[in-house]
Amino acid sequence: MKSLAELQAIRDKMRDKVVIREGASDVRVVVGMATCGIAAGARPVLNAFVEAVNEAGLAEKVTVSQTGCIGICQYEPVVEIHEPGKEKTTYVKMTAEKVKTVVEKHLKGGNVVSEFTIANAQ
Repeated sequence: MKSLAELQAIRDKMRDKVVIREGASDVRVVVGMATCGIAAGARPVLNAFVEAVNEAGLAEKVTVSQTGCIGICQYEPVVEIHEPGKEKTTYVKMTAEKVKTVVEKHLKGGNVVSEFTIANAQ
């Protein structure tokens, strides 16, 4: 960094991402970030959700956060989506590429992407 203005620009760019991760929206996306999840690739999944939710204009409605162990290590990376009045949806073996589909179809469209859920895990 060469100047205070450059530092402020970086801060402003990252502010949206922090707000999404710390928000208190009705819909919550929770990424398992225990050691097993991180080893399986949960960090890129978390980052992809933060970016995709922001790009889709869902920052006011969706909070992306992380948690520790969800308890199903063989299915990591695991993502749970909690929506008011609905049973939680558990997505397993997630990748950054699958995140785009989940954001588009589930978070925007309201349709669970059943092929990525634990019910269809192999």
